[in-house]
Amino acid sequence: MDSNDIKYYDEFEHGLLRDMLRFCTSAGMLDGDLLQSDDVEGKWKEFAPEYLADALPQMNEYPEVAFGWAGYIGMAVAEWWDKDWKKHCKDGYRTLYGKRGFDDMDDHIVEDILGYGHGSLEAKALAGVMFSCARMAMDRIRHEQVESQTEKAFHVIARSMRTMFRIGAAIRLYKLGYSLHKIHLS
Repeated sequence: MDSNDIKYYDEFEHGLLRDMLRFCTSAGMLDGDLLQSDDVEGKWKEFAPEYLADALPQMNEYPEVAFGWAGYIGMAVAEWWDKDWKKHCKDGYRTLYGKRGFDDMDDHIVEDILGYGHGSLEAKALAGVMFSCARMAMDRIRHEQVESQTEKAFHVIARSMRTMFRIGAAIRLYKLGYSLHKIHLS
């Protein structure tokens, strides 16, 4: 991949992240900042190959799921990071599976990791935001007129899923009370 391709993918991802950040802030899920942690980001690098193997076959029939579950994974990892990172830092991707594996990963994360009841207001709010962000990713890919089944399609989809993960993690960190503060050095 040459430097022009990398620049294109970086700009694509940055624009998508900016739009999702703006949307999630307007929905009250964030405060305009992308909260993040190197530990949390590192888990995406670890989980991405397995996640992409699960999600890519879903793209034709269930694209919202393929994108959305990445956001739920971000939330789960942020929750682990906050609660007991020493315990969870070694947890593998498949610990996020629900009873039906990948298909109900969202329910498992929402109920068993985040602790929200099935059908609760919190669960519905998260589902709404993840669905909207997934649609945003799909719309941006369509707008770019990326031909399916190409290397370019793979890279924009993978970058979109990483963006969903990062937004999910930021949403959870914000809900847990984290925020960014400027520090003035004298």
